[in-house]
Amino acid sequence: MYSIGKVNEIVGGMAIRIPNSDQQISELVYDSRKISLPEESLFFALSATRDGHEFIADAYNQGIRSFIISKDVPFLMDKTDVNVLKVHDTLKALQDLAAYHRKQFHFPIIGITGSNGKSIVKAWLTQMLSIDKKVYQSPKSYNSQIGVALSLWNLQGHYDLAIIEAGISEPGEMDALAAMIKPDIGVFTNLGIAHAQHFKSKEEKLAEKLKLFKESNLLIAGSSYVPKEMVENKPLFSWGYLEQDDLQLLEQQQVGQETQLDIQYKGSIHQLKIPFTDKASIENVVSCVAIMLNLQYDIANIQQRVYGLKPLEMRLQLKKGINNSSIIDDSYSNDLASLKISLDFLQQQNQYQKKSIILSEMDGLEENEKFQKKLSEILNGQSLKRLIWVGKDYDFLTALHIPEKLFYPTTASLLEDLHNISIEKESVLIKGARIFQFEKVVERLALRSHGTVLDINLNALTNNLMVYRSLIPPQVKLMTMVKAFSYGSGSFEVANLLQFAKVDYLTVAFADEGVELRSAGITLPIMVLSPDADTFSALIKHDLEPEVYSMSFLNDFIAFLKDQQIKSYKIHLKLDTGMHRLGFFPEEIPAVIDRLKSQDQVVVQSFFTHLVASGDPKQDEFTQYQIDTYSQSAKLLEDGLGYNFIRHVANTSGIVRWPEAHFDMVRLGIGLYGVDMDRKLENLEQVSTLRTTVTQLKELKAGETIGYDRKGVLHRDSKIATVKIGYADGYNRRFGQSVGKMQINGKLVPTVGSICMDMCMLDVTDIEVKEGDEVLVFPDLMQASKDIGTIPYELLVNISGRVKRVYYYE
Repeated sequence: MYSIGKVNEIVGGMAIRIPNSDQQISELVYDSRKISLPEESLFFALSATRDGHEFIADAYNQGIRSFIISKDVPFLMDKTDVNVLKVHDTLKALQDLAAYHRKQFHFPIIGITGSNGKSIVKAWLTQMLSIDKKVYQSPKSYNSQIGVALSLWNLQGHYDLAIIEAGISEPGEMDALAAMIKPDIGVFTNLGIAHAQHFKSKEEKLAEKLKLFKESNLLIAGSSYVPKEMVENKPLFSWGYLEQDDLQLLEQQQVGQETQLDIQYKGSIHQLKIPFTDKASIENVVSCVAIMLNLQYDIANIQQRVYGLKPLEMRLQLKKGINNSSIIDDSYSNDLASLKISLDFLQQQNQYQKKSIILSEMDGLEENEKFQKKLSEILNGQSLKRLIWVGKDYDFLTALHIPEKLFYPTTASLLEDLHNISIEKESVLIKGARIFQFEKVVERLALRSHGTVLDINLNALTNNLMVYRSLIPPQVKLMTMVKAFSYGSGSFEVANLLQFAKVDYLTVAFADEGVELRSAGITLPIMVLSPDADTFSALIKHDLEPEVYSMSFLNDFIAFLKDQQIKSYKIHLKLDTGMHRLGFFPEEIPAVIDRLKSQDQVVVQSFFTHLVASGDPKQDEFTQYQIDTYSQSAKLLEDGLGYNFIRHVANTSGIVRWPEAHFDMVRLGIGLYGVDMDRKLENLEQVSTLRTTVTQLKELKAGETIGYDRKGVLHRDSKIATVKIGYADGYNRRFGQSVGKMQINGKLVPTVGSICMDMCMLDVTDIEVKEGDEVLVFPDLMQASKDIGTIPYELLVNISGRVKRVYYYE
């Protein structure tokens, strides 16, 4: 902890007001939605897509009394109970504070960067070293300009060493990370194509990444990625296939699910057994081996630890659980920093009122009273109904303000008693250090699937939301489309994230979808696009706002409200400017005005139209006609009613191509889910990944036939893989007969024969494949939709509800 007075000295701030210079700071906050200990928190008003200065009032109302700002905030001027520091750059102040904190520790810091493999090497190295050392690793993928600062802030004195991950996407970013981390040992994993669009060449990207190690005592890297000439005046420990490499890789042989790798180190040849066969995993293991050698571990010890490595699920995952529960699986690591991240995610879940945590003991807890106090404060700051603790029973746990507390000495004892614990209609966070093997608990509590899974990347969803937010002015509201099961991506799972991200409106197609969201704790305003008279009661009961598209519907709804003695209910008027689906024609607006002025049951919340072809340059003249027609009708309506309403026209393509159509609000649909129909946004990320597995392999002779009606005729001796997906899962029958292409081990393979209800067959003759291998169903969603003459929307929304959705956050 540091006093706010000391913080001011560290960051070189100008103290606007410090009434309490002794206030102790233990938490650094930049998001007003993630506040757990306000009395010990310092809020940094960072300027990014959203200006942090706009959320200072929110942070104050939650109890924070210390702020670092870069511009005047009128809200703070009359507050006499706040500490206010002003700096030129709030992000730099955050980084300077983290850099100062890092300098207080003299145990080794290992810094890791590279295009891929950073998180895996970090986690595997932690797993190998934790057998005899107390190791701190930066949580999850906290490797950005902000993430690294927060990672370093969590350093504590009881660790033996720390492993910090650093990532960049543009030139000029690594200097700040290097200044904070100052790694004693540097590790470069590999050089790939990620973020290549921001660099002139591969050499420029490598040079930028190597800046992290400018003050390191040693750099460990593969010689195929980092040539010696790129490292000036720096000891380099290289691994690779060259004779001059310090750790030379000789021969490797795949034996079942393992790789036998011959290595040469200091003139002696050794054999490593690696429990993986893919190239990326082998390279990541070799990086770990090189680091262990430089930490003076002997080969025999290293071999034993390498053989104990397991594939890592590096992602926090949200899964459907037994008895209508939600399971948050974060069972691969446990420390205070990652615990706070996981608890933030737990608090986003509104589908159930009850929130529980299954938590394991942490390294260093037993001998550190400050650590115990901190953990106690974090847990007491959550609205937890139940704690299930695995490990030593500490006195401070008994004193926690959690209604139900259960204690188990081992994971085995918890599993034995699990059937006696009633887990139903609740959100459960499962958070444990790897040695506790909490994946066994997850297996018992999560619903099982039939082998085909749709992964939903919540980080990508958040990224895409920010991309589109950056295209609209701050005052323009954002409505997001969650109709059709959020384009196949989920219901409350996606809505919870959007609510947390403070979008302004959600839109569903039918009242039932809105009712489901309300039942799951979603409180955002919800517009219903296709209501009818049968749903009027549901609309009112669940505070859903209907689209009104005809005079008969308007009259029916007014009559219903009048009968219920309800006044001033919000409606959304739809104008038909060319879609000719639903909506009033422009010439009907005068009659609409007269009808609305004659009643007091409804008020117009918004007035909107739908652009027919906003993404097609050939239709720009018609799009302009739609915008002009809408503008004229909107003015007529506003003048006639005598009050303002929200005006919205732009859909996803309209946001990108028609800034003049942003008006008061925009409607974000398919772009949120990573589909760029306009191909203008290079920084969108794919949200959904549909994957399955190879069930069986068959060797068949030329002339044999595959599937129903014998339509798949083999013209050569072939190897055929059966995979667990069919048209009942949403894989269209039109993908049969080699039209569909899936990906196995990085290679595209075609379908063979007709698509069955639950399975289909692939020709894998030309690739290495084994039963159980993962299969990407849509390696290129845009191309797949073109292959069967449709659009990505159809492929996404048709993914069956029986396909298990797994939501993950990195």
